[in-house]
Amino acid sequence: MAPAPTLKTPLHDRHVALGARMRDFAGFSMPVSYDGIIAEHRRVRTIAGLFDVSHMGEAEVRGVEAQSFLDRVTTNAIAAIGPFEAQYTLLLNRQGGVVDDLIVYRLADRYLLVVNAANIAKDFDWLTSRLPTDVDFRNVSDETALLAWQGPRAAEILGPLVDVDLTGIPSFGIAKARLADVSVILARTGYTGEDGFEIFTAADSAGAVWDAILSAGSPRGAGPAGLGARDTLRLEKQYRLYGQDMDESVSGLEAGLGWVIRLEKGEFIGRDALLAQREAGVPRTTIGLQVTERGRHVPRSGQPVRFDSETVGEVTSGTFSPTLEKGIALARVEKRIAKEKEFAIRIRDRDVRAEKVRKSFV
Repeated sequence: MAPAPTLKTPLHDRHVALGARMRDFAGFSMPVSYDGIIAEHRRVRTIAGLFDVSHMGEAEVRGVEAQSFLDRVTTNAIAAIGPFEAQYTLLLNRQGGVVDDLIVYRLADRYLLVVNAANIAKDFDWLTSRLPTDVDFRNVSDETALLAWQGPRAAEILGPLVDVDLTGIPSFGIAKARLADVSVILARTGYTGEDGFEIFTAADSAGAVWDAILSAGSPRGAGPAGLGARDTLRLEKQYRLYGQDMDESVSGLEAGLGWVIRLEKGEFIGRDALLAQREAGVPRTTIGLQVTERGRHVPRSGQPVRFDSETVGEVTSGTFSPTLEKGIALARVEKRIAKEKEFAIRIRDRDVRAEKVRKSFV
């Protein structure tokens, strides 16, 4: 059987023209970097960077029972989302393992789900197999482009380009707008830990939106950013990555995402398993580790995590932090040991000292 052709986002030609280093990601040809991961990382932390994340999957859910359906298949409280608000949540299997993490956006007449690119087919098959007859589910991934404009000056630069007051959009808020004379949906969400917006538009309008934002941002030092910087940025904030920090063999509690699991809301898929796990004692949990030894020690996925010369877990995500200029990692360890402060990571056949850091590295 011939391999599936590599997919391209609507902005592929613009990435190539900018000299981006491209690689396959979840079946898409995506930009890893343009002028270097560290430069792009620092650009986002200090000014703003523009990401193409059109490889992500989008689906619309409509109908009078749409809210109750989503409440049954996700962990967070869908009923708490007001009009033009968004919410981070999880899909779980019946064993409590994470099928995917996603954001649910509530618009005036529908919900918009955004899922990870590698999980589009799996997630949408999983959801539609549980769909009530009075709820309409439509995969709109191919017709939707998604850009992420992130950084402390993102709102300042974007403001003159749109016909809405960005100061009126709170974190996880949503607004409809016009940008580059096309319709967009602006959501104050992102995966970098910086202020900014994720911008939804029709696939054939993506180029105009991309060009307008870069044209406004370039004189101020803003510019494009690739998936390499997106990964280092999210890890500095201890944001989880599906497929590394969680999957269907890892419960939502073990992934350290109990804050988006509303066990008290009533029945949802995976709830019984989580209740049983909580009662028995969660065996593993996820912690952040920062290398404390001098030198460029870079943790990588799969490396053993040690405590008192005993292996107690492993790194799930690791990198060199451009902000801290130190190695950082997320690790899944035995819950009994998670309260400790000092650990070691086995890097290149030696134990490198590391300390636990709660919530965020920067």
